[in-house]
Amino acid sequence: MIYHVTKNMNGRKVARPVPNRQALMALRDAEANREALRKVRSGDESAKSGLLQLAYNLGHVDGTLAGCRSIGSFFFHDIDFYSDEQAASAKETILTRKESIGLVMLERSARGGWHLVCRRERGRTILENQVRVASILQMEMDTSAHDLQRVVYTTSAAPEDLVYLDDDLFGEPMSADECAREYELLRIREQRGQEEVPPGARRANKHFCPWRECAASVLPEVVPMPSETAADGTSAADATSLLPAADDRTRFIAQGVMKTKGLEPADFINEGGRHTSVKMLRSGVTPLLTKDEANGVLAELMPAHWNDPNIRQLVNDFYTKYNNPSQRLLRYQENLFTQSRRLTPTDGEPVEVPDVPPAMPERLPRLISLLTSRTPAMYKAAVAHAVFPPLATHLCGVRFRYTDNVEHEATLMNCLMAGTGAGKGCIDEPIRRIMADIKQRDDENTRREAEWKKENSRRGANKDKMARPEGLVIQQIDPDMTKPALVTRMDEAEGHFVYVKLNELDLFEQLKGQTGKQHFQLMCLAFDPGAEYGQTRVGTQSVTARPVCRFNWNACTTVQKGRRFFRPVLTDGPISRINFCTIPEDEIGSEQPVYGHYGAEFDEALRPYIENLCVARGLIECPQALRLALQMQKLCADFARLSQSEVYWNLSHRACVIAWLKACVLYVAGGQRWERSIEEFVRWSLAYDLWCKMHFFADDIARSNRETERIGTRGPRNLLELLPAEFTLDDARRVRQQQGLNNDGYRVQRMVKMWISRGYIKQKEEQNFQKVTVNRVKG
Repeated sequence: MIYHVTKNMNGRKVARPVPNRQALMALRDAEANREALRKVRSGDESAKSGLLQLAYNLGHVDGTLAGCRSIGSFFFHDIDFYSDEQAASAKETILTRKESIGLVMLERSARGGWHLVCRRERGRTILENQVRVASILQMEMDTSAHDLQRVVYTTSAAPEDLVYLDDDLFGEPMSADECAREYELLRIREQRGQEEVPPGARRANKHFCPWRECAASVLPEVVPMPSETAADGTSAADATSLLPAADDRTRFIAQGVMKTKGLEPADFINEGGRHTSVKMLRSGVTPLLTKDEANGVLAELMPAHWNDPNIRQLVNDFYTKYNNPSQRLLRYQENLFTQSRRLTPTDGEPVEVPDVPPAMPERLPRLISLLTSRTPAMYKAAVAHAVFPPLATHLCGVRFRYTDNVEHEATLMNCLMAGTGAGKGCIDEPIRRIMADIKQRDDENTRREAEWKKENSRRGANKDKMARPEGLVIQQIDPDMTKPALVTRMDEAEGHFVYVKLNELDLFEQLKGQTGKQHFQLMCLAFDPGAEYGQTRVGTQSVTARPVCRFNWNACTTVQKGRRFFRPVLTDGPISRINFCTIPEDEIGSEQPVYGHYGAEFDEALRPYIENLCVARGLIECPQALRLALQMQKLCADFARLSQSEVYWNLSHRACVIAWLKACVLYVAGGQRWERSIEEFVRWSLAYDLWCKMHFFADDIARSNRETERIGTRGPRNLLELLPAEFTLDDARRVRQQQGLNNDGYRVQRMVKMWISRGYIKQKEEQNFQKVTVNRVKG
């Protein structure tokens, strides 16, 4: 749809739909617009503001442009040129390929380039569509011109200015609700880093050439006509090489749809029913496969005809006109999608739990590098984990959206478990430096509170008591806290976190209450978004409040005490919500570790990070962290499948959330700029956390669940690695028994079938199998 953009009396831009061709021509041919265009083309840049302003990316809007959350079926694309010869050649190319790019309007810009309006592929962002068009035309693009509310300075109605116009542009095929839903889906897609574009498309570049950087998945989905040749010499004969080849997953989906609709492979080759067969297949696979993936399947089914013009147009229509991402899948489509997920290869190596903690990466995010710079090498890993609760305590009113679309605040709890005399005090000074600004404010508010208490104590029982002072935000609380004191601090925190550092974990028992488990409930509530914590009392002097539980903490303990402390709640949730770290045992007689100097230089280097955390507010989106979270989830799932450890699988869910929150905190502390080293550090942090949990608690958790008789504290083993290169079902049953897993025939067969579907092994005979991923998946 075309919108005419003007300004109202308050100076705000408003958008009104242009109903038809006649109305558009009247606007373009207005005397004021033609005069402004003449001045611009004569070199008067200041006259550009007098040109007609139109917008094409919007869905349904009739009023203020700012804040519009409705995306339409068309999108604007700008191409700049610097000579009339270039522009003339480009016009011929654009018009020749107008069907391929879904062109609905072509106009000459005021500066001599071209403005295109094309049909937007549903389920794809404006940037993804612009990359597609630029790749097909082999013409450079501006990567910064994909905002929804883009306004275009428009030229005249003369034929040389308005070269091509399709009347479809005066309507909007999607309803208002559909446009709004599509906007939300695409917003989430963009935030999660799911756009299928080359990396360079996400950086500002007015002269970006995506075809030079594109992987197969983002090259043009609609290839040139058989008679066409692209600018780089690529012909239709080479088009198949540009598509992702059909794989096990896409074939599985296509074959499932064909079976449901009664199609045979011959139906795609024989004349007479080829077009109808493609239509039937596309109606089933369109919601499940991208256009590239579906074309890859067609290229395999009908290699001689998949690129015929009529087949190509049919495919394009399904994705541009009929595909509705919000439409509910049919039952058979849901089943195909669920089953096909098992055939999707994983990215990278699975998370492992070896015999020793994973080594800390050499390259660290700048903030972590600073905070561990004065720490002896053997303590760096512990400090790198322990600094996150105090860092996150500086955030107030800041939320992050996880992969399940649930918003989290940066609740981070850390427990350092190590032997007696291992050096657990290594975390003290970094934490003290991080909390220095909060302590300074807390000291002043503590003084005010003490004066209020002292003044009230002087007043007799018959005199009016003074009201409690306002603004008593005290975040750092005493280790010997009681529940009423903690509730009061949370209630008065004004949205801030309260924080405590416990030199001994068992100091939490001050809060255990009558049930003996209230301190564990506090840990669970603190981690769960929006959970409240408090108490209701009848007495007039008693504390009655139920604030949102915002509580970060650090604690230290020996390994023996820590295991004993958490023994009553092994399967109740606290362990999975806490980030654990440790200090490796030192050799007897080793030299004393020496710390660096913490001084004004260290504080000054830390100050900008703390300020960035303090000023942040609201919902903060970090697509890199979201993408990392999805990758970590896949890696954990991959190792859980191979190890068959339910303990590991259950602990990994919240461990991924904790690691993701660390990435978000580093992102905000760095001024909302992503560092490449964050990804490697957070992956290591996840692996380290899971190693500690498995090492310290796996035995007890498994015994509590009564699912295994014995799992070594080294963590789960990769069962596939314990098997020979060729093995039988009896071998698999024997390995499960050795690892304390249920080895009945059903579970063994289910495990082997799952390995086959994931591509880890292949079946040679009825009960004989061969490993195919020995070098990829480690134990």
